[in-house]
Amino acid sequence: MTRGTEEQVDPQGESAHGEAGAPADSAGPPKSGRLRFLTDRPVPVAAAAAFALCAGLVAYGVLRGEESDPPRKVPTAAVTYEVTGQGRVDITYQGASENGTAETVTRTRLPWRMETRVPLGRTPVVSFVIGSEGGNAKCALAIKGRHVQSATANGAYGRTGCRGVLPSPSPSGD
Repeated sequence: MTRGTEEQVDPQGESAHGEAGAPADSAGPPKSGRLRFLTDRPVPVAAAAAFALCAGLVAYGVLRGEESDPPRKVPTAAVTYEVTGQGRVDITYQGASENGTAETVTRTRLPWRMETRVPLGRTPVVSFVIGSEGGNAKCALAIKGRHVQSATANGAYGRTGCRGVLPSPSPSGD
């Protein structure tokens, strides 16, 4: 004798387990397989819907682009650096970078001149070192067209520098 499962049949001849073999639902007609899957598992469905919503919002933000404030321009002042004389020199000066990075020019023949804009709050500075063959050189610094400082060096490896003062930018960003 083999054992099997018993099935109860109602008076209309349908199985008590409904169409898909699941227990009969006393609240109404039997549910289809897909509908039963969605209603029997509300947490995974809600999680999938939340994930899809988040992914859609991220994609929308990426495709639309960032609408933040435009980058603020740092106020600057016109600065002129000049090194004159004879010989070859290595020159270092404050350039226009916001983070204060120095620019370097190596083994350049004199005279040399650089006009740039330096961010307010930074110190405009130019310095030089005369090469091993010696020479005589002078640096000069002008801010907004006005002479600020000059200095002279001579001989092998002679060195000096010129610096000025720029005011800090106003707190309101003007």
